[in-house]
Amino acid sequence: MKLPSMTRRDFVRMGAGAVVAGAAVKSTLLEPAMLSAETLADGRKIRFVMIGTGIRGCDLLRAARSVPSGICVGAADLYKTRHLSAKEAYGADFPTTGDYRTLLDRKDVDAVFVATSDHHHRRVTLDAVAAGKDVYCEKPISHSVADGLAMVDAVQAGKRIFQAGSQRVSSILNRKAGEIYKSGRLGEVHQVDAHINRNSPGGAWTYPIPPDANPETVDWKQFLVDAPDRPFDPKLFFRWRCFADYGSGLGGDLFVHLISGILGITGMNTVATRAYSSGGLYHFKDGRDFPDLLETLYDYPDMQVHLHCNQNNNDGNDTISLYGSKGTLVVAGSTLTFTPQDVAPHFESYGWGGMTAEQKKQGQDEWNAAHPAPVPALDEVETYTLPQGYNDTAEHIANFFRAVVTREHVVEDEVFGNNAAIGCHLANYSYFHRTIATWDPATKTIKG
Repeated sequence: MKLPSMTRRDFVRMGAGAVVAGAAVKSTLLEPAMLSAETLADGRKIRFVMIGTGIRGCDLLRAARSVPSGICVGAADLYKTRHLSAKEAYGADFPTTGDYRTLLDRKDVDAVFVATSDHHHRRVTLDAVAAGKDVYCEKPISHSVADGLAMVDAVQAGKRIFQAGSQRVSSILNRKAGEIYKSGRLGEVHQVDAHINRNSPGGAWTYPIPPDANPETVDWKQFLVDAPDRPFDPKLFFRWRCFADYGSGLGGDLFVHLISGILGITGMNTVATRAYSSGGLYHFKDGRDFPDLLETLYDYPDMQVHLHCNQNNNDGNDTISLYGSKGTLVVAGSTLTFTPQDVAPHFESYGWGGMTAEQKKQGQDEWNAAHPAPVPALDEVETYTLPQGYNDTAEHIANFFRAVVTREHVVEDEVFGNNAAIGCHLANYSYFHRTIATWDPATKTIKG
């Protein structure tokens, strides 16, 4: 078989490949921002309480230890043993309770962190806003579309600061990706692919159940609250993400991270017009409601967004890829890579393959005459990497505290958080109804 001759474009591409493999890649170690040290008008730190001190609540407390502008002054959880877990996570002693409302009654509390199960987010947030507190609420901010709309209305009516807890929006890596996107260097972007994969029992929410979990240590009635009544079941309490009465599945746990990252990078703070999901519950036959593999294709204005999460494989974990006409932007783990597309003018020899040699030569001569300048080399591939030990959760908390002090808008406010959460609800609606889910902005509802 006769091999095709190498064209000028092929040579440039080969050079670009050499750049990727060699030392000509431009690599940058990003510098973390100084964590917020602002204080309130009276010179004191922001006094906050943590409502929900399970896995995520303790993560937030550990991250908050490094943010100098705030101090934890209380915590609440429905499982008594977690009262001690909260103090150990923060490394300090403070009052704890099983009834979060007693913390809201305190006049010395400025802000509330909500790290409960999803079905508690609306109730706790509305109570906190009514008590005059600013709110940081873990993602997804809502358990349903109606919950999210009620939360947005309450926050805005109460003129409170609200931040959704999807920390990658504050990450210096995603902010750098946003700078590149907004610069226009990607050209037209009409396709985004993103995924988070996990391959472990913990990654599929089969969290351990403590040996002391019983109706005496867990306030089961208060956990159920707005959910259907049922007998005590510690599996539902400690693995609530698996069940639709309390959690939101892969859409609420992982899709919302990806959607928040994409909205933050592109500045496209809106809801997808429609979504189509596919997937299944293939491995974890433990009575859960949600699939362990979910794929959703979203229509956004001028953009297709494809998300998938797999709880049975780790490869390619946590990646957002934006494909533009002039470049490709990939955020993968702790690294961002910008790769330029070869858009230099070139003679399209393939299109002349059905013509005579004389016609092709004439076409080549005419093209060369119209393009006397040499083909420019591709721009450098750029990589940006997070510094070791960087904690985007701490930075997200610092941004929230800064807004509490300045009363300026946060990076991920109630509207942003709600738009991201609706993306989760669209995905779940499509999956469970086996239909295309359409967002109706007039009625603010999902239709199938």
